[in-house]
Amino acid sequence: MQNVVHNYYKRQFDDFTVLVQVNPVTYKGMELTIHKNGEIEKRKMEFDEEIYDDLAADEFQESSSLEFNLYLKGLVKGGEK
Repeated sequence: MQNVVHNYYKRQFDDFTVLVQVNPVTYKGMELTIHKNGEIEKRKMEFDEEIYDDLAADEFQESSSLEFNLYLKGLVKGGEK
């Protein structure tokens, strides 16, 4: 089993926030959309090697694994932060 440190990114919009997790080896990951009404959408994603350029072009900023995982596990609800 290979240990991998994922990369995390975040972008805030007016009504929601998007958090992205990227496995830098397989380019697989997850995207969370956190709505102000508390709803959290989770999507498994498959990226390509251009994902980092795409995230930069879309003005995503590097984020923390802690924030991503708190939302993923339901320990923080949308709109609380």
